[in-house]
Amino acid sequence: MKKVSPYVSIGSAEAAEIDLDLSRLVIDKQPRLRLERKTSSFHEQSWSELPHYSSNDFPAGPDSPFSSESHFGAEPHPLFNEAWEALRKSVVYYRGQPVGTIAAVDHATEPEEVLNYDQVFVRDFVPSALAFLMNKEPEMVKNFLLKTLHLQSSEKMVDRFKLGAGAMPASFKVDRNSNRNTETLVADFGESAIGRVAPVDSGFWWIILLRAYTKSTGDVTLSQSAECQKCMRLILNLCLAEGFDTFPTLLCTDGCSMIDRRMGIYGYPVEIQALFYMALRCALEMLTTDGEGKDLIEKIRHRLHALTYHMRNYFWLDFPHLNNIYRYKTEEYSHTAVNKFNVIPESIPDWVFDFMPSRRGGYFLGNVAPAMMDFRWFALGNCISIISSLATPEQSSAIMDLIEERWDELVGEVPLKICYPAIENHEWRIVTGCDPKNTRWSYHNGGSWPVLLWVLTAACIKTGRPHLAKHAIELAEARLLKDGWPEYYDGKMGKFVGKQARKFQTWSIAGYLVARMMLEDPSMVTMISMDEDRPTKQTMRRPASWSC
Repeated sequence: MKKVSPYVSIGSAEAAEIDLDLSRLVIDKQPRLRLERKTSSFHEQSWSELPHYSSNDFPAGPDSPFSSESHFGAEPHPLFNEAWEALRKSVVYYRGQPVGTIAAVDHATEPEEVLNYDQVFVRDFVPSALAFLMNKEPEMVKNFLLKTLHLQSSEKMVDRFKLGAGAMPASFKVDRNSNRNTETLVADFGESAIGRVAPVDSGFWWIILLRAYTKSTGDVTLSQSAECQKCMRLILNLCLAEGFDTFPTLLCTDGCSMIDRRMGIYGYPVEIQALFYMALRCALEMLTTDGEGKDLIEKIRHRLHALTYHMRNYFWLDFPHLNNIYRYKTEEYSHTAVNKFNVIPESIPDWVFDFMPSRRGGYFLGNVAPAMMDFRWFALGNCISIISSLATPEQSSAIMDLIEERWDELVGEVPLKICYPAIENHEWRIVTGCDPKNTRWSYHNGGSWPVLLWVLTAACIKTGRPHLAKHAIELAEARLLKDGWPEYYDGKMGKFVGKQARKFQTWSIAGYLVARMMLEDPSMVTMISMDEDRPTKQTMRRPASWSC
């Protein structure tokens, strides 16, 4: 696969202003995936047939108008109870209190091969936290937020080099000393990680989870506490620091996110930019306006303005934009240049021309940087772009059009491809450093990750396509328990359990639970999704046909 230069000037030069007024949440689209559907039941109808809503319109939980019946019938799937049982077995206790869930409970793994799968990861815990919040069990989530907050103040040294004060740990473990009868939390900020890379996404996930906790419980005392306010400021000040960069996107290294090994995502990976955007918007809701918060809020607003414009214009790719790039002239100079970042048309990989539908469909590119554009499709970045409303309603609809059009390639037999396509042969050797775990269609190189089911479901519901989520969940239910809840699947269609995949991977279990609970009670999506700003709030009235 060939790479293309990053900052393609896709938008017109006149579009210098960003429209941060996001006025529409639900896009009416007719499903093209052939599924058996009944129109007599509310839960078998498309979300787009319902009135528009905002996150304040529905109380989450049993009082929601959506909780009266299930998308899957009155009785829960047998897998649902099995999943809860497995998730509870992964809970970690510190001084008698639950503080998180370990990455995997794979009893078949030899002790020397456990690596760090017995630790609590910040990013891994997010779906577990959402599952417990949706089940009205917020205690562990609150404990987790407070413990990781305190770990942030730990000394962060990697080979005598000190990390920024705002860096959050990648993971932590409970160190028990039986002789002294003591327990200590030990954090890993990247000094023990494969490749020694500090996580960029941990701080963003922490802020996003803090908002989810607040939305779920209605308790603002935690987010408004001095400790949480300081934690958010430290994280965001680290990201908003002024430097030499001329782009509003966040520059970072390979291996700093869910794709935590060398995969050629250095620069401005879409996953980090989408999480950055979402964390900024979450922080705006929670930061107080007194003291340091007031100045930070102003910085966030300026950054959001530029970041939104940049992502929606330079990272977006659909058929018309692809055609424009194909016809680019190079070596243009001055402010009037169309090809602003000197993209070489010959660097467009051949697979893109067949992958991109000519009528409907589009996505945010994997990476955009000077003279380098990564045309790969990345699942998490595109789904988070929909959930956070970084994508416009039209772009959100186009992303879902593409997923539906390329269902076999992007979803396959087990949802969901982490990226598409896989890199192989000489490019694999150069990009991954001959990484034996990231061979083609495996692990992070085109593998299928069940944990991504929850972000796919949230995106489906928000864009009015719950039938797609239902089909994806049914595919997962046919395999997950039988295969022992693997970490990932291999192969072009995701047919095979990953060659080095851990069994009973906690976020595979939690991702399924969150997806199923959201589809059965769509109001729960508002815990994690971001509404678009509207000039006026529309009142949601419950139709007489809805009964509890």
